[in-house]
Amino acid sequence: MKIKKNDNVIVIAGNYKGKTGKVLKVFPKKNRVIIEGVNIRKRHTKPNQQYPNGGIIEKEMPIDASNVMLVDPKTNKKTRVGYKVIVDDKTGKRKSVRITKVSNEMLS
Repeated sequence: MKIKKNDNVIVIAGNYKGKTGKVLKVFPKKNRVIIEGVNIRKRHTKPNQQYPNGGIIEKEMPIDASNVMLVDPKTNKKTRVGYKVIVDDKTGKRKSVRITKVSNEMLS
């Protein structure tokens, strides 16, 4: 999965098309992501330790990872993700890093 936690993404399909947000959680086996402020649903909960009074709680639900694209940090536009193998000068080890296809910027 090319999208990781704390990435800034934009929704490209569905009811929340055009909204941007930070990835809070990633579910690689289900190919789903939870994005801050996107796909908010209301849940009726019983009283528990976290919510002593219970009630209706708004919470972000997962959406499919194919419906989001990474936001390029340089241009703030949506971009595809690629991989590049670089060699560390000190240790000589190979390392695979993510890059954006629009500006060839390295991602953390």
